Amino acid sequence: MDPVNSTLGRMILDEITPVVMVLRTPFVEESSQKNQLSFIEMLSPFCNFNNIDVPVRTASDQPYRLKKFKLRLFYASDIRQPNIEVAKERLNQVITDVGEEDLSNLSSEPLQIESVLNSSQNEFLPSWFQYFNKELVRTVSFSEHEAFDHPVTCLLAVSSRDEDPINKFVDLFNINQLPSLLNDGSMDPKMLKHFVLVHDGVEVPLERATKTLAEMRSTFGANCCHLLCINSSKDGSEEHENLWSAYKTDISHGQQLRCFLSSDDLDELKKFVQDLSSKHIIPHMEQKIRLLNQQVSATRKGFRNQIKNLWWRKGKEDAPENPAGPTYTFSSIESQIRVLGDYAFMLHDYELALSNYRLLSTDYKLDKAWKHYAGVQEMMGLTYFILDQSRKDGEYCMENAFTTYLKIGSSGQRNATRCGLWWVEMLKARDQYKEAASVYFRISGEEPLHTAVMLEQASYCYLFSTPPMLRKYGFHLVLSGDLYKKCDQIKHAIRTYKCALSVFKGTTWRHIRDHVHFHIGKWYGVLGIFDVAIKNMLEVLACGHQSKTTQELFLKDFLQIIQQTGKTYEVPKLQLPVINIPSVKVVYEDHRTYASQAAIHVKESLWRSLEEDMIPTLSSKSNWLELQSKMLPKKLRESNICVAGEAIGITIEFKNPLQIPISISGATLICEHSPAVSEPNANNSIGEQNGETSNKSATSGNCASDTSSFTLSEADVALGEGETVLVQLTVTPRAEGTLKIVGIRWKLSGSLGGFCTFDSDLVRKKVMKGNRKSKRSTFDNLKFLVIKSLPKLEGFIHHLPETVYVGDLRCIALELKNPSKISVKKLKMKVSPPRFLQIGHKEDLEVQFPACLERKSSKQRSLRSKTDKVSDDIFSFPEDTSIADGTPISWPLWLRAAAPGKISLYLSVYYEMGDISSVMTYRILRVHFNIEVLPSLDVSFQISPRPSRLQEFLVQMDVVNRSSSKGFQVHQLSSVGNEWEISLLEPAKVLPSDFLLAGQAISWFLKLKNCRSVTDQDSVSSLRPSVKADVNLLCGSETVFDLYSSPLSEFHHYERVHQRISDQEHEDTVDFILVSRSQCEENDRANIFSHHICHRSVRTSSPIWWIIDGPRTVKHDFKEPFYAITLKMIVHNSSDDVVSIRCNPSDSAVNISSSGTTSAASGNEVGWHDLSLSNDVKITPDTPGTRVVKPMSSDTVPSFIWSASSSTHFTLDSLSSRETPMEICVFSPGTFDLSNYSLHWSLSSPSDQRDKSRASSGTCQGHPFYITVLQQD
Repeated sequence: MDPVNSTLGRMILDEITPVVMVLRTPFVEESSQKNQLSFIEMLSPFCNFNNIDVPVRTASDQPYRLKKFKLRLFYASDIRQPNIEVAKERLNQVITDVGEEDLSNLSSEPLQIESVLNSSQNEFLPSWFQYFNKELVRTVSFSEHEAFDHPVTCLLAVSSRDEDPINKFVDLFNINQLPSLLNDGSMDPKMLKHFVLVHDGVEVPLERATKTLAEMRSTFGANCCHLLCINSSKDGSEEHENLWSAYKTDISHGQQLRCFLSSDDLDELKKFVQDLSSKHIIPHMEQKIRLLNQQVSATRKGFRNQIKNLWWRKGKEDAPENPAGPTYTFSSIESQIRVLGDYAFMLHDYELALSNYRLLSTDYKLDKAWKHYAGVQEMMGLTYFILDQSRKDGEYCMENAFTTYLKIGSSGQRNATRCGLWWVEMLKARDQYKEAASVYFRISGEEPLHTAVMLEQASYCYLFSTPPMLRKYGFHLVLSGDLYKKCDQIKHAIRTYKCALSVFKGTTWRHIRDHVHFHIGKWYGVLGIFDVAIKNMLEVLACGHQSKTTQELFLKDFLQIIQQTGKTYEVPKLQLPVINIPSVKVVYEDHRTYASQAAIHVKESLWRSLEEDMIPTLSSKSNWLELQSKMLPKKLRESNICVAGEAIGITIEFKNPLQIPISISGATLICEHSPAVSEPNANNSIGEQNGETSNKSATSGNCASDTSSFTLSEADVALGEGETVLVQLTVTPRAEGTLKIVGIRWKLSGSLGGFCTFDSDLVRKKVMKGNRKSKRSTFDNLKFLVIKSLPKLEGFIHHLPETVYVGDLRCIALELKNPSKISVKKLKMKVSPPRFLQIGHKEDLEVQFPACLERKSSKQRSLRSKTDKVSDDIFSFPEDTSIADGTPISWPLWLRAAAPGKISLYLSVYYEMGDISSVMTYRILRVHFNIEVLPSLDVSFQISPRPSRLQEFLVQMDVVNRSSSKGFQVHQLSSVGNEWEISLLEPAKVLPSDFLLAGQAISWFLKLKNCRSVTDQDSVSSLRPSVKADVNLLCGSETVFDLYSSPLSEFHHYERVHQRISDQEHEDTVDFILVSRSQCEENDRANIFSHHICHRSVRTSSPIWWIIDGPRTVKHDFKEPFYAITLKMIVHNSSDDVVSIRCNPSDSAVNISSSGTTSAASGNEVGWHDLSLSNDVKITPDTPGTRVVKPMSSDTVPSFIWSASSSTHFTLDSLSSRETPMEICVFSPGTFDLSNYSLHWSLSSPSDQRDKSRASSGTCQGHPFYITVLQQD
């Protein structure tokens, strides 16, 4: 960009131009005021020449043409240094006036940052900045150390109406009336004079003015006198384009000015000023420049003159500094050089000006005339800029001038500001916006209002820098706005804060964003613009990230603004409290009704799985809702169905994001109701609704919204610090039609109303509709089709404990009541989980518990088969059951705490309407309750086979009390099944207190026997329970509980189902039930505990059991070489497969110890051996035999051998037994262990029919069997 066309170039051409001092008589001013203009204002529009095209020759012989030129006109009274306080007030008034003019844009929305970045400087930068900067520059006009404000010409104006005009001219230039700067020697009083006779054509005849002009020319000279005719229009009706708007503040741009100046007058004014410039002022300045240049060349230029000047100034560096600096008169060589440089600068001979400024700079520096020095450096920097030379030197000069002005002190502060403004424009012209912003920051002085303007201008420099520095832009705007507010410039503060908001909005800089919103809202409140104030304050209400003190301040000021309005405001989407829209749950009852809030929050899928067998199906793929939807108009098929008189609940989460408590009052729903429109032929309760309504019958438009169509509930909520509360709001429709839930409204602190609409897809619906697969919007989920009132069952659970212990068995009662006069019938019920809950019989309510479970006689009852109950676990009430008019019925339920933890229990009651005309033919009551189950007895079993007995087992039962404080009395142990007998190996243990206290443990040892005959396979399938399946573990008690009675049998069945490991149930398992009582405290009810341990395996690794049977002691005289003893082996196949068995006797034997234990034989020892530890055994009279037997050597014959018939092979069917004969031959007396044989087995069934859990083959070693052979005498 050409420096002359830049902002700084235009400022230089406006401010550093020749000054014309104007002296006029009162009549001149009076004539001018007829046009509402002063004399200077009348001439000012014609003083700016954009193409004057005047040839100029200054110091050089080469002329050049001057294109642009301007005159500055000042009254003599104004040629003085401005008063600081007056100048400050004027600047403040400029800022205030701009703020008032900008009032129309005060309520506009802040621009988006994208729009700001895409805007040009001219579009976005406030236009008044340039005007303010010019006014700020003019506050240092007519300084004594500068010459460009010295008057070049004196224009003396006398009116043709004045008496004795010649003397008036003489009197005007009286030395006593001239400015003080001319009298004290700062300015040269000898200046060019030009005499003007102002002729008002209305007041004085032209002939008189012409005569006076002739006298003037004869007195003052013909070339310096001029006649100026004005006010030629007689009636003042002339209208001209507004030429004076830039020079007169009370005339707006584009306004037509009605005055007495005709077009000829304007032409004459223009010609007069042009002639004054081109024929008088410019030639005078040329002549003055040439004259001064000759003087300076003669005295200062050249090597000799420079040495002389330095010698003359030698020693001044050591002189003490004078704060005011040395004084230079207009006749001093330094002042003459300054006038030469300034004149050359104003006539655009910048090279000549720069050379003189350089020359003068050294003198001032040596003289320590710092203010003069800074002024020269300032002009050098401007000259470098205009010449577009050496940018580095130009910036150095401006930096040097700025710092020197500041070094002077307060007297140089305003000059430093002017220098800084020119320096800023110099940097901006070169796109050095970042550096310009730092200079603006340095300009900021002690005056807060001026500092605010500078900071705002600095912020725009950061915005227009490359790349844009948005954070600094916003930050400096905030600093500027804060200073504006301190200076009571609220409108400017709002403007800057709104601009800063475009930067911080949508960012993570939450604290500064809240600061901006809060103060904008507060300042708008001061101005009375409450709508915008509330809008901004709403942005900072939910400021949970702020400190507690800040939150209290925000809320307090916000409520004060609301009170100042004097009315109640309703704000959409009020952020306090925070309404969690995704948490919204819609709860209503159609054919599904709920006994409690707990049942509402259960997953719908769980209820469906429980009820799917109870609901009658109209077809294989539809239910009554889908059938009904086909009868409805298409617009209403997607609506939810509710019943008139039954509440629709909305559960919504209110959250207080603040650290201070808040109060919410009058929270209620916003609803709309449309009445049903029935067709003439409609034959159902709601008619054929066509979805078109004549009008809205009711809308909840305010908090008092109870209407005849629906009733709303209200809620008051006090939210503590950071507290979250679920609020339940309801609407109860009273009439048939369509009900739509639109949103929610509330009041904050009783002052501000807020409302929120549920038009977001984020709302989650709690109750899903049947099997509908189409996806519906949230708005449709909140739309309901209201049908006529229907009966509704109410359910209550009596005698329900909150906490029980594992195994606790008790009877509770379900009470059903129907408040409607319309009866309900065909009731069915289903419970879940059946392991914890069972439906009892009607007579169970009358019996005494637990006596009803005691066995009344020795006659045993068979275990009831659960086959029918499992496949059909829906309980149907008696056919004649009907409920109406609020008459309740009760039904018993059996509760058993099967496992520890927090257990949820579910119950569904199906019933049909007595009114067959109802659209809804049936409904379901859903009941849900929770119990907490604490640990009680921990029961475990260890089962091992008894080798010496076929199908007998040894059982160790360990019982540990796992409760924290409860004691239990172990009463009875029973084995469940039709083939098991159980008995104690030793007498029942007696505890010190008959109770197993908390933390104690005890063990019992029992014998378990399989009662099925080993020879009769038909007995295996017997269903008769064993008569010895119960063991009483409590001493002195003869009470035995019948475990085959209801509800114990049902609970045991579901325990078996629950504890089943695999789908295949094996016969070689046993179930145990341990019955205990609790340690009753005062007022405790009598109860029992049942612990079910199912599917305890009695199987071994081998599928076969066997024993050897035969004589234990025999006598023989051994007259023959050997003695044959006949034995038999009984083998039982306990598996479901066919087993192939091979018996293999061995030739080896084992040593026998006196204690009866065996150890592996070594070598080839066989036969009988010494039983004593000392290789000697004594036979007592009670023991057969009296001989002492000594061991045989290894090379003797065996003491016994197996006969060939003992080695046999046979096949055994599943669950069958067989006796096999065996025989041994004994050669000498002794005691023999017949365990030296093995049984090898293998399964013969196909692999696909075989029990996968068993091995297919194996080998079993023989059981110990001892036989003693005595010598017969």
